[in-house]
Amino acid sequence: MNKKKLFIALIVVVVIAGIGYWLLGGSAKNRKIAYDMTTVKRGDVALSVTATGTIEPVIEVEVGTQVSGIIDKIYVDYNSTVKKGELIAEMDKITLQSELASQRANYDGAKAEYDYQQKNYERNKELHAKQLISDTDYETSLYNYQKAKSAYASSEAALAKAQRNLSYATITSPIDGVVISRDVEAGQTVASGFETPTLFTIAADLTQMQVVADVDEADIGNVQEGQRVSFTVDAYPNDTFEGRVTQVRLGTASASSAASSSSSTVVTYEVVISAPNSGLKLKPRLTANVTIYTVDKQQVLCVPARALRFTPTTPLVGKDAVINDCEGQHKLWTRDGNTFTAHAVQLGITNGVLTEITGGIDEGAQVVLDATLSSAPVPEMGGAGGAERSPFMPGPPAGRR
Repeated sequence: MNKKKLFIALIVVVVIAGIGYWLLGGSAKNRKIAYDMTTVKRGDVALSVTATGTIEPVIEVEVGTQVSGIIDKIYVDYNSTVKKGELIAEMDKITLQSELASQRANYDGAKAEYDYQQKNYERNKELHAKQLISDTDYETSLYNYQKAKSAYASSEAALAKAQRNLSYATITSPIDGVVISRDVEAGQTVASGFETPTLFTIAADLTQMQVVADVDEADIGNVQEGQRVSFTVDAYPNDTFEGRVTQVRLGTASASSAASSSSSTVVTYEVVISAPNSGLKLKPRLTANVTIYTVDKQQVLCVPARALRFTPTTPLVGKDAVINDCEGQHKLWTRDGNTFTAHAVQLGITNGVLTEITGGIDEGAQVVLDATLSSAPVPEMGGAGGAERSPFMPGPPAGRR
């Protein structure tokens, strides 16, 4: 029993060794190697960072009111084109006009009192100088004059305020642009307390938009003004839009209203990107998927990065191959028949897909990208034509040879 097991084990070892020899060079003429070649040529190699942002108008003004009251009339709607100074809404003016009339009456009374007290003071001043009236009478007239003067100044300021408030009831556009938001309806009451209520939002020019993107703190150091940017929006998945970095906003991460914001442990900084919009496809508040090219080299010599990982070895290319190696950290290999020649090359930037070649090989050279060893064909058993037979395959019975 032990002899039988030993015999079977010996046969298995011999078969495995024979198959290994056959695959690694014992049957070279049955081995087929497919070489994937590539050309050293010019192309674009870029490093980039990605972010998300929001489409916004370059100039956007929120129009509000500084007085409380009822919206009487509205003259514009969404998408209305307006000019600077154009009437866009009016508030109810009855209350404001009544306040103005009341302040004007107060002003008239204060002015009359002031004029009287001024004349009385000037007259008593002369009499006091001639010692015709007592000090008490003079001081009383001076006091009354100063008090009337103060009341007159106060009523003048109140009248100016009432006039200004009445003017606020007439709401005009501060810029030329397009109404992109209307937050009130006719008859609605607005209250201006500590915060001015927004009635309309007007964008100056929708043909010039911008993207405000949130860039991670790990990437912000590589972002600079002037860098090329491409971005897409979900509304037009087949379109790619171009722009440039126009501003990298700085700020403290702890301040929620600053240019940077903190959410848990993630800190981002706002980067402003120009977005020409001549076709008016980009609409305010769309989400943009942004790619910022921090290093952008165009039309430089390059090869696929995996070409630099190829190395011809005897188990791969066969023992009959001629391998002309050289010194160098990075190499590309050319192939002439069964001869492989190494070229030490100098590298520039790489994005993981393409690698820039700065020297060591000429443009147009054909280099090996990869090599694939095909499966060896199974030898025929007893076929005609003198087909090669594996020495480890069982042969036909002796009587049939």
